[in-house]
Amino acid sequence: MMRSMFSAVSGLKAHQTKMDVIGNNIANVNTVAFKSQSVTFSDVYYQTTQTATGPNTKTGAGGTNPMQIGTGSSVASISTAITTQGAPERTDDPYDLQISGDAFFIVNNQGNTYFTRAGNFKLDEEGALVTSEGANVMGWQVDKDGVVQKDLVSALHVTSSDFTYTAPERTTGITAKGNVKASDTGLNSFTFNFYDSLGNSYQGTISLQYSADTSDASIARYTATGGSISINGKPTTLTMALDPAEFQFNATTGAAITDAMQAMTITITDNDGTNNIANIGVNNGGNSSTLTLDASSLTMYADDTDINCSRGLGTNKTGAGKAVGTMSSVGIDKYGKIVANYTNGDTKTIGQIAVTTFSNPAGLEKVGDNLYAATMNSGLFNGIGQDVSETDGSITSGYLEMSNVDLSQEFTNMITTQRGYQANSRIITVSDTLLEELINLKR
Repeated sequence: MMRSMFSAVSGLKAHQTKMDVIGNNIANVNTVAFKSQSVTFSDVYYQTTQTATGPNTKTGAGGTNPMQIGTGSSVASISTAITTQGAPERTDDPYDLQISGDAFFIVNNQGNTYFTRAGNFKLDEEGALVTSEGANVMGWQVDKDGVVQKDLVSALHVTSSDFTYTAPERTTGITAKGNVKASDTGLNSFTFNFYDSLGNSYQGTISLQYSADTSDASIARYTATGGSISINGKPTTLTMALDPAEFQFNATTGAAITDAMQAMTITITDNDGTNNIANIGVNNGGNSSTLTLDASSLTMYADDTDINCSRGLGTNKTGAGKAVGTMSSVGIDKYGKIVANYTNGDTKTIGQIAVTTFSNPAGLEKVGDNLYAATMNSGLFNGIGQDVSETDGSITSGYLEMSNVDLSQEFTNMITTQRGYQANSRIITVSDTLLEELINLKR
């Protein structure tokens, strides 16, 4: 039989493989983070009919080149453009993530570790961050102080019960600012809000009265109303009263005159009518206190009375207190840190997405579902991963990496592959015609 037929058959097989790869590329033109592949050919075994000879100095004959007949072609490689990044696509979904650089997300599917560039993640019913196929996204957890512990990676949970709430803080300081009209000898009231240690909110009212004979002002009445508290398991109501004779501030400078601990009486009334008396202090002198009222910014001028009260002391609002925080939203920053936002203004880092790089990413094995498996030729995963900032890359939330398939290149490859396939088919046809002529010689 003619060698040309077998050579053409090998050419058909090689071009068919290339067409298969082209078809897969085009089929995944819109697949998230898909990496296109390309095929290269090589020639194969040669039959040598004459070996090469060197020049003969005795006879003067020149050298001859070898004569060889090839036996076709084969697929030399199918390579993946794994380091070519696809264009970004905006989605505005906080759990859609795009990596810039050469790193890969780490995921775990039924105990097996894989790697992916596709960051179209979501939350499952248990609050775990997973891929669209349900594989857990891996990263680092935080300790009780919110510090990321960069040890062995584990599954990340976003809406875990550990992160649903943040603790309240009681209010320890109130600041009053504004002006008390100097000619006004009546009561001037202002209100403020504060929190107890359980996060219950209360509203208090303070009435200020100008004392003409001393040029000082005193707190004439203080009352507070708000939520209920519990004494020995029984719901109670809360009222407060402050002795008006024991707190004064200077009408000219606004500074407090008395800087000793001021007695504030809290009357807690049970449902059965029994009163329980407790004392707290309002301190303007530096000793420990439950609630500090800073009236040093109040002035007494001819302008109308206008008093504003806010929680906290100083520019940093120290001791403002806060209610219980409930998780309201979650964001992921460029370092892969998962940051929870709470209704009381708190923010908390609840984990960090880990990534990894490989010395030879082209050596990774595709396993489907946009996942890759490490091989001996790619380098192995160490189980810990890397901070994305260590890879000279970053993570962008609300974006996805698109496929890096170039349709114009694929259609060009399709045309050349089609013509190559046709040419090899013609070799078989012509070889068959030659064989037919050979058979006809017998007639």
